[in-house]
Amino acid sequence: MVVAVDTAPCRHAYGPADAPILVVEYGDFECPYCAQAAPVLRELVDTSDGQVRLVFRHFPVYDVHPYALTAALAAEAAGAQGQFWEMHDRLFAGQDRLADKFLRAYAGALGVDGDLVIGDAAQPYGDAVEADYGLAIEQGVRGTPSIFLGGTPYRGRAEIAPLRKAMALSLRRAPSGQRRRRRG
Repeated sequence: MVVAVDTAPCRHAYGPADAPILVVEYGDFECPYCAQAAPVLRELVDTSDGQVRLVFRHFPVYDVHPYALTAALAAEAAGAQGQFWEMHDRLFAGQDRLADKFLRAYAGALGVDGDLVIGDAAQPYGDAVEADYGLAIEQGVRGTPSIFLGGTPYRGRAEIAPLRKAMALSLRRAPSGQRRRRRG
């Protein structure tokens, strides 16, 4: 069976396509810091009044996290069924349970055939994970979570207040044609 795999760098985006600020997170589903950052980044998008779009890219730190790569493959396979963000959330919620039997169950709970997210069936999605990993290396990523805000590495804490401040600074620096008026 041949699987067409999307390897576009912005394939997993949350938030409006025309948002003036793109936040990119390189993450690892077994990283506890990524699990802490995930709801904060989603809150940033949800409370930005359309100003922020979040993109998730894979950076499995497989030498430290033995299930990171299989979890990334499972997320990609679920994403091919339109369930990436739902699987993303389940993987972080159960990051201490990422063996194949759990991945299969998480997929099933989402209405995705659990056998499609593990083993040989998930292997074609390795190209997408590898593409993300390659972009991360090119951008100097060394660990997770690595966050880029408007193309610039974000060095602050993955907390809502500092992220909002960085977002406001980024909006002020954006050329006037890229800024959007706040809805209100």
